[in-house]
Amino acid sequence: MALLVLCSGGLYAAAPPAAADAPEKCTPSKGAIVAVDFGAFEGPVVRGCDPTPTTGYELLKTGGFSTAGTEHDGPAFICRIGHAAAPDGKQYPTPDREKCKDTPGADAYWSYWVAAKGTKDWRYSSLGAMSRKLRPGDVDAWVFGATEIGGGGAKPSFSPDQIRAGNGPAEIRTRAAGGWVQQRLTGGERVETSPGEPSDLLTVKAAYALAASVGRSAVLDRVSAYLRGRTTAYAYPQGADQPPNAEAAARLALLAKIVGKDPRDFGGHDLIGGLLAAVCPEPAPGAPQEGCSAAGDFRGAGTTEAQAMAVLALVRAGVEPPESAVARLTRLDCPGGGHGSMLNPPGQYCDGEPAATAWIALALHAAGGFDGALAETLEELKGQQRADGSLPGYTDSTNAADVTTTALAAQVLRATGDKARADKAVAWLAGRQFPLGGFSSDELALEPHLYPTEPAALAGTGTDLLNLVAKVIPADPENPAEPGGPDPGGPGPGPGPGPGKGPDLKKGVAYLTAPKQLVRGRYYPVPATGRADFGLTIDGAFALAATGHDNAKLRGIVDFLDQGGKDGEGRTLHSWTLTGTQHASGGSIGKAALLAQTVGRDPRAFGGRDLIAALAKETCAAAGQGCDAKGNYRNARSVFGQSLGIIAQVRAGEREAAAVPVEYLLSLQWPSGAFPSVIPVRNSSDQEVDSTAMAAMALHLVGGEKADAAVARALEWIAGRQLADGGFPGASGNSVNSAALAIQGLALDEPEYRDRIARAQVFLAGRQNTDGGFDVAVEEPGSDVRASAQAVGGSTTVSFAVLERSLAGTSPQPDPGPGHDPDSGAPPRIVTPGESSGGGDGSGDSGGSGGGRLASTGTDPMPLAGLAAALLAAGTAAVAAARRRASAGSRG
Repeated sequence: MALLVLCSGGLYAAAPPAAADAPEKCTPSKGAIVAVDFGAFEGPVVRGCDPTPTTGYELLKTGGFSTAGTEHDGPAFICRIGHAAAPDGKQYPTPDREKCKDTPGADAYWSYWVAAKGTKDWRYSSLGAMSRKLRPGDVDAWVFGATEIGGGGAKPSFSPDQIRAGNGPAEIRTRAAGGWVQQRLTGGERVETSPGEPSDLLTVKAAYALAASVGRSAVLDRVSAYLRGRTTAYAYPQGADQPPNAEAAARLALLAKIVGKDPRDFGGHDLIGGLLAAVCPEPAPGAPQEGCSAAGDFRGAGTTEAQAMAVLALVRAGVEPPESAVARLTRLDCPGGGHGSMLNPPGQYCDGEPAATAWIALALHAAGGFDGALAETLEELKGQQRADGSLPGYTDSTNAADVTTTALAAQVLRATGDKARADKAVAWLAGRQFPLGGFSSDELALEPHLYPTEPAALAGTGTDLLNLVAKVIPADPENPAEPGGPDPGGPGPGPGPGPGKGPDLKKGVAYLTAPKQLVRGRYYPVPATGRADFGLTIDGAFALAATGHDNAKLRGIVDFLDQGGKDGEGRTLHSWTLTGTQHASGGSIGKAALLAQTVGRDPRAFGGRDLIAALAKETCAAAGQGCDAKGNYRNARSVFGQSLGIIAQVRAGEREAAAVPVEYLLSLQWPSGAFPSVIPVRNSSDQEVDSTAMAAMALHLVGGEKADAAVARALEWIAGRQLADGGFPGASGNSVNSAALAIQGLALDEPEYRDRIARAQVFLAGRQNTDGGFDVAVEEPGSDVRASAQAVGGSTTVSFAVLERSLAGTSPQPDPGPGHDPDSGAPPRIVTPGESSGGGDGSGDSGGSGGGRLASTGTDPMPLAGLAAALLAAGTAAVAAARRRASAGSRG
């Protein structure tokens, strides 16, 4: 049984009294929740539950809190509140601060706040806790401070939603982190910085992360076996008979203990003996020693981190580290505060880095015997922790918080007994984890990396390099798949339906990247022209990103779009988005921004334009001039385009800017749960699988009660549209495009719709041709690039809203030059039966379905300007006809 404790970044678990009811026993419609904020006493916010609520007073008692009244008023006036998770387990305020004889003044007392079921704001309660009668779903909060009668002054720093029943602990998704790390591996055993260039350092860090998040497993065994074979090359670069590189030897010695091997016989080397022999003696006057800056250095260590790791390795091996080596860590103070990251000679200037402070503290804690220095180091580390739980990269810096530093601090604080601060740091880290499990270097970075992911994984599992041991981790009952399974966020292949169960994604990618389709390895053309179909080109990039089967070709497309590449008619990406002009298309802008985010590029400087600012500028304030209504993106003529813009804004952290577009999108949902294809909506018969799936992906990313309810209704509607053979209906019949998008939508609730997803994947496999391409629909056979792009990406089940693909390890791709075609010397013609593929310079984005014939998520807008006007005038009948004959398929 556990209570939940709310930090500024989220919730964490704390041990309750035996009589306390766990918050999970309460639901949004059963029981009541109370939260007590011990922040005024440097404590957490603690949450408790009463499954059968009666009064606010009983809620406190049943939730595991103790209280004390005043001598004057008795127990009805709450003067003190305590809990096992409060600092030192005491009641607060303590008697030295408040005697609790008379009623406390308004400048310092426990104020009482209440919120009824479903309400978003707190209301100050003038009633005592004994007088408040609770109803199921109610939430209460207690805050200590200066609060006027009526509620002025101190208020809860958290919302009712943050503590309501159903809000679980803010935890790092360690299994997802393990999966992300596993996808960084080449050959399942090593990390490469570029093809053919393995990194032993990154491979060791990957092993640490896997040991913490995946545990004892085949993948960890492969990685550790690989590193054993690399011991000489990595730790003894000068030769097996020479002293080791101290950092490498320490890292491998720690790994040996983590995986249950002997560090004195690892890869044929005694790593512990090598470390002991590498401790620098006191240098003779005028005779500096190579690799030593002072006595006690491990020769060649060079950094505080390496010195600390060597100490940890010796301790874990049962060897008392030399006093000089530990003492060296106590002499790294910087003049301006903090500790330096380099083993500089004494007296040399340094800039303080809290990460170095954390390493020093962990090593001193492990070695023992330096209690005074350890206490000072811990106080320095705690002094750098911000109110939200994070720490900066440099001492006293006000810049963006640093993920690695915060993760290291969480490890050290937990190891030294400061659970509240450690949990606060972990809660902050949990909010910075990428959807696919990785972490970036700081809170502003756009791409995950292995360096910060490794310490974050350890912090998330509550361990550190002093204590980490690879154990068998039981399967998660809610997700029994093997930890570290396929993950679309890295350079390895993304998930798919599995052999024999769905399309051959490698063949699909080969079709999409063949020179006949992908001109110059840069773009897909409008048929019979030299003009790029930019919307289709981005669709193809999304497909490559989803699978990871050809990151080099993906890099070529991305560079072409980002670096102002020109098609055969001299047009660039922004000849299509028209960013900065009166004809700018919000959907096209959103689509381009989303591609940038997917591959780790900056959407605020993609193709030389700030696409996020452009989306904000093109958000309509009212109907008219390319706007259907307030919140519609200007010239976004489809639900696809509206959804893409929302995803891009939310992924860029612009939730507030996206709020009105989200409300507009929600307003388009039919009572059935479906969404229309075309904007503006003219008839209730316009209900489309493709657009409903796309809207669901956007709203799932947005989250919240209203959006979540809309997603659930949308998925239920999509599921009900599935045909007997597993396909889904679209504008041109039993559609490949619709089936692929339905898979992505239904995968938002995979446990509920697992069987339907599998049937749809089998359907897609049946529509794949020998060349790897896919039919438009059952009724329209023949490989089609649009359908193939959507089929390949959709088969992975990955939502556009969370799609990520690192381009690390790739390099710029050679350009064979304009007009190159290996067969004919002319730009290829891509056959889309019955379809004219657009590709103009205009302003509109598609209102077309694409439910088969129109297999795309983006459009070249110019031909659609006239089409949109026709749709406005002609109504739904014209919509259906136009969707079958025009280029409306290139949506976005």
